[in-house]
Amino acid sequence: MRKTPTPRTGSRPRSNPRPNSRSNTRSNSRTMPTRRRIPTRRRRRRTRRSGRGFFLAALAILIFAIIYIFAGDRIFPPITTFFITDGEEIIVSFLDVGQGDSVVVRSAGNTVLIDGGEHGARGVVISYLNEAGITRLCYVVATHPHSDHIGGLVQILRDFEIGSVIKPDISHEAQYTQVYGNFLEAIHNNAVHVIHPSPGDRLQAGIIHLEVISPPATMRSINDQSIVLRLEHGQTSFLFTGDAESPAERWMVDSRANISSDVLHVGHHGSRTSTTESFLLAVAPEIAVISVGENNRHGHPHQEVTDSLRSHGIEILRTDELGTIRMLTDGNEITRKENTPQD
Repeated sequence: MRKTPTPRTGSRPRSNPRPNSRSNTRSNSRTMPTRRRIPTRRRRRRTRRSGRGFFLAALAILIFAIIYIFAGDRIFPPITTFFITDGEEIIVSFLDVGQGDSVVVRSAGNTVLIDGGEHGARGVVISYLNEAGITRLCYVVATHPHSDHIGGLVQILRDFEIGSVIKPDISHEAQYTQVYGNFLEAIHNNAVHVIHPSPGDRLQAGIIHLEVISPPATMRSINDQSIVLRLEHGQTSFLFTGDAESPAERWMVDSRANISSDVLHVGHHGSRTSTTESFLLAVAPEIAVISVGENNRHGHPHQEVTDSLRSHGIEILRTDELGTIRMLTDGNEITRKENTPQD
């Protein structure tokens, strides 16, 4: 049997090369070569050469880091993801369209429009979208067929690429006004896909996740047929209620759906017909946003509603006082933003 030779005194077997701890894990970055351990007899000869190599490697990594910090997005385009991670932002803008509703929910590359105000306010919505560089709307939600919610949507359906229109299934002829007829005609002429949602349905546009809370098929009044949506992003949430009134609010509370939210878009512009005590307790918001026109003929918001909100320690933000109200959520906290849509 052949014997394995005994290593000479002072020598030792070679160890396996160790992986270089400085290797960059990015697939499109420069990968440094794995450094081999040099045998003892050659180490002294290579000391000066390896020292210079180490310096060049460190310099290269430093230069790469500087370039990445100051020009990272231009070199490495952001990765599209459909999962919520820390740092991803959603901007919610409650547009000042006078006595009406219009809300834009957007993240990088995805936008949802909830209502469009009156026909005369369409310019406000279109200007906001254009200034933000938005050309496509993943969803256009028409909460219900009142003109102060859908009047401005007719032009938007003509001017923008639309993924789907979300609207309640209104079949009663008494609900067909001229404005609603124009809205339906715009949907037909532009071949837009229509979805009639039910409670529990979910809408997703990238990191924007919306759950349909209401209406059930049993609701009779046109206001109570409003589509109510809850936006959840990480630990933060918003509730958009359209013109839902007390019967719809009572149904939502009784349904035991999760309606607790940090921000409540107050129903029916702050009318006394909405924002009942039981509903407010179930939502438990920190902020209430009221979309309302200055000196409107309805007297919105009604005093009893604002008094109720204040008695619960809820901050009130009104479009007639502040103009367009913009909020940003990164999934951890909600912050107010300046009224510039370009962010």
